Amino acid sequence: MQWLTRLSDYLALTVFLLFALSTSDVRLTRTAERVHILASSQAFDLTGWMVHSAWLKLTQSAMASPRYFTPNAQRETVLEYLRLVEDLQNLERDIRLVFSDPNQSDPYAASLDLRTELERLYIRQKSLAPLSESVLEMQVTTILNELGLTSGGQPIPWVLYHITPLPKNLVLSPREVIRQETSYLLQPEMTLEEIIHLEETVSSRLGFSTLVVEIGGLAAYPTMIMRTTALDWLSNTIAHEWIHLYLGQRPLGINYDRTPELRTMNETAASIAGDEIGRMVMERYYPELALRYRNARQLASLNPQPVSNFDFRAEMYETRVRADELLAEGKIEEAEAYMEARRQVFWENGYAIRKLNQAYFAFHGAYADTPGGAAGVDPVGPAVRELRARSATLTEFLERIGRMSSFEELQAALE
Repeated sequence: MQWLTRLSDYLALTVFLLFALSTSDVRLTRTAERVHILASSQAFDLTGWMVHSAWLKLTQSAMASPRYFTPNAQRETVLEYLRLVEDLQNLERDIRLVFSDPNQSDPYAASLDLRTELERLYIRQKSLAPLSESVLEMQVTTILNELGLTSGGQPIPWVLYHITPLPKNLVLSPREVIRQETSYLLQPEMTLEEIIHLEETVSSRLGFSTLVVEIGGLAAYPTMIMRTTALDWLSNTIAHEWIHLYLGQRPLGINYDRTPELRTMNETAASIAGDEIGRMVMERYYPELALRYRNARQLASLNPQPVSNFDFRAEMYETRVRADELLAEGKIEEAEAYMEARRQVFWENGYAIRKLNQAYFAFHGAYADTPGGAAGVDPVGPAVRELRARSATLTEFLERIGRMSSFEELQAALE
């Protein structure tokens, strides 16, 4: 019977993967087609990644399941993986320092022992990652089931994620108004020189404000998550990206790209749900880490503000509001000069923002689960937060907002 169950699992995953592949491409507007022509040499092969990762997940399922481990062994598997990632990051940093040292005549010889140890850890990571991922998938699934977000105890689709280098995302906004026109996934390995050249090429040829941004997760299937040692962030992001797949089967997610308001509704709802589910995972399975993270945040809030008293979110909010005002008056060049001047203010206060423009706000402003910041006075984020506050449970909130296909429906629900 075990082989029959596994076969049914394979078939179910194959069906959902075929559905996901049919909807994984960027919507082909004229602008997106023109961007593709200019950026295709650096394009990220999302379909190829999904096929490879789905096959990897299928082969992992044929290995020993963590369900046969004790709860404590499951927990230790995840914690050991996080310690391993931290060791890898430290070694990678040490090797970079050796190669950056101008007094080092032979960095290859000097770093031989470090590189040997790094290779050993990579091998260990490759063997441990599948188990760690499976454990966290199980734990998130358990919370989803308790919340009533499953069907017959099974989330649709399954919670599947894979730690991987994330593609970069080229974002385009019209210069005259802050609005994400389209986006385009790029190779993770692009150098800064290549990024700047592509931004300038697309901007000059198409007349848009452009920015290549880093992302922490992507709702492909399996979902893509970047490598991290922060278990609270990892739990939140696994849940966040799964919520996108959940909403993708409903009007809100199906219409994700139709208007900027719907994109903000999607991202804000996923952020709210991801935070709540991730917090429940931490408190259930890693209570001592949850307490440590909570104490660290409280301690940080009690520390006195720096001498400059620079509040990043408040300053970013002010910048967005003023930029919107200037653009509404048709003062495009003045708005762009203002944003660049503000970028230098952020730099002087320790925030290394490479480019602050319309595309920056179009991307970051959609994540409006916290007041202020890059969203400015956009009413969508506060409305989504208000709907969550009025909903008795997270499941009720997701069911209500998932049925919506316009911002007007959200406003009507609140009225």
